[in-house]
Amino acid sequence: MSPRRVAIRNHSAEANLFARRTFIAFAVVVLVLLLLFANLYTLQVESFEKYQTRSNSNRIKLLPVAPNRGLIYDRNGVLLADNKPVYSLEVIAEDVGDIKTSIEQVSQLLNISADRQNKFFKSMKRKRRFKPVELHSRLSDQQVALFSVNQHKYPGIFVNARLKRYYPFSDLTTHNLGYVARINRKDANKLEQAGKAENYAATYGIGKLGIEKYYEDMLHGTIGHQEVEVNNQGRVIRTLNYTPPVPGKDLTLTLDIELQMIAKRALSGKRGAIVAMDPRTGGILAMYSNPSYDGNLFVHGISTKNYKKLLESKDLPLINRSVQSGYPPASTVKPFLALTGLEENVITPTTEVNDPGWYQLNGLPNKYRDWLPWGHGKVNLTKAIEQSCNIYFYDLAFKLGITKISDMMEKFGFGDYTGLDIHEENKGIMPSVAWKRARYNKSWYTGETLSVGIGQSFWTVTPLQLTQALTTLVNRGERKIPHLLKAKSELIIESSGNAYHQITPIEYEPRAPLKLRNEKNWDTVLNAMHNTVQKFGATAHKPFKGSTYDASGKTGSAQVARRKQGEKYDAKSTSENKRDNAMFIAFAPFEKPEIVIAVAIENVAKGGGATNAAPVARQIMDQYFGDRVITSQLSKIKAKSPTVIAKTSQEAD
Repeated sequence: MSPRRVAIRNHSAEANLFARRTFIAFAVVVLVLLLLFANLYTLQVESFEKYQTRSNSNRIKLLPVAPNRGLIYDRNGVLLADNKPVYSLEVIAEDVGDIKTSIEQVSQLLNISADRQNKFFKSMKRKRRFKPVELHSRLSDQQVALFSVNQHKYPGIFVNARLKRYYPFSDLTTHNLGYVARINRKDANKLEQAGKAENYAATYGIGKLGIEKYYEDMLHGTIGHQEVEVNNQGRVIRTLNYTPPVPGKDLTLTLDIELQMIAKRALSGKRGAIVAMDPRTGGILAMYSNPSYDGNLFVHGISTKNYKKLLESKDLPLINRSVQSGYPPASTVKPFLALTGLEENVITPTTEVNDPGWYQLNGLPNKYRDWLPWGHGKVNLTKAIEQSCNIYFYDLAFKLGITKISDMMEKFGFGDYTGLDIHEENKGIMPSVAWKRARYNKSWYTGETLSVGIGQSFWTVTPLQLTQALTTLVNRGERKIPHLLKAKSELIIESSGNAYHQITPIEYEPRAPLKLRNEKNWDTVLNAMHNTVQKFGATAHKPFKGSTYDASGKTGSAQVARRKQGEKYDAKSTSENKRDNAMFIAFAPFEKPEIVIAVAIENVAKGGGATNAAPVARQIMDQYFGDRVITSQLSKIKAKSPTVIAKTSQEAD
């Protein structure tokens, strides 16, 4: 057996190999550490702000806080639009033990319907368990009290309160104020396009009509924010910062709520509208359309049944007749036509026309009738206005022609928007040759000019337009812009912590005045309107008999349906929707007018403007000048039917 050979280890080579491996490992460790420190430097130094922002966005949330909507008052400080707390019942699922049993018991206690319970459970599935879910949206005071007594039995269920719009006078102010309702998709798109969506992040409602819509930017205010820290589940841990919202501005209107009450009572049981305005400023004192509706129905979301009822009503309560209905003005425009005739030198104050009871154009068989079958005999301009003589104005219209008539009437604002600060307005129709050609592609006929001479044919106006035109007349050409907003106020908080309301009156620039060649023509027409009320036997004398103020006015009866030549009108045998409308315009006092009024009453059963519309204007003026028809008990909103002040055996206009 040969001896075994033993290999001798090279310790030097092994040491060198170990040294090399150690160096490489050390180099790798150093390189990795350098990369790690470089990455830490990038994260902690160079990208600090970026990653801090991202971290904070996960940790810190900005919750929007809705501002309180501005309040609306009448001219005397009576609250017309309030923010009223509405109570809802809400549930945090994770704080409730047996949620099904608890909901059933609470629903039985508060008489909550099965439908609401089903909606709650569906909503609960879409939300996190620590988020509140609404079970009932509008608790009554009785329900709130009942639950408060038993709340200790139901942990995780609580009453929450939020402010909602409330209109204490309900239908009395709806057509002027409009209403606030839930923001829909159309509203959201408009806010997005206008760059205002962020300011409505926590807001559920927006102005839909009237003042609420027109002054939405003023009333809404500016959104606030609550900065909170949340965990990885989105649960709020603590509040870091709070930026309070800026409440909307409070608005004071020119409206007088007591005059509104009188207007409602005077129109009780009738379809029509009343507009009363201060001719010195253009401020609307009263503007009421009957029938109306309760804007509070829309604040919380009107039911399909109630909305269908409003839509299908033959009385059209959704229409604001003061500014949206087109009424033939009838004889109320005769003073304006008389002024046109004087200005164009077609007539003088002493020009006489013989009135046999009819008017006929040469060569034509048609006869245009006066309201008095046997006529008024010889009449001059003043008597024609006092007695509302149609024949005089047929003749005047024929001499003027439609072009001169329409040109002057447009200067009084007919056929155009008044500029009132609500969006819902109809500009009416002031017919002309060009208008008929554009509308019907037909020629203008002389017979149509005669009808325009007594405020008929295609001519339509709104009661507000009549009020605006009368304001220009009594101001002898000075034109005012009708408006509802009188002043705005906002809450000012000083650095010292003191707070006060800064009230800013709104100033309105008058439009370019209407100049006449002969300023005496104003007096001629206005004196005739004064006689119409003050002179015994004139058309508007009886309704204002015994008044303590010096009123002036003009009556009118507007034919609604066509009648055959020679056909006698009988209201009793005529269907209601084809009966005549009663119209009236008035102002007082005569020397320095403080109030102008236009009244329109639809489809009257008997009589015309003197019997139906003039007594309504009388009630408004009685209230304004102190012959009080009602007191200041604002809680008594519901009104009784007006008493008939005057009856005439023979009705003129």
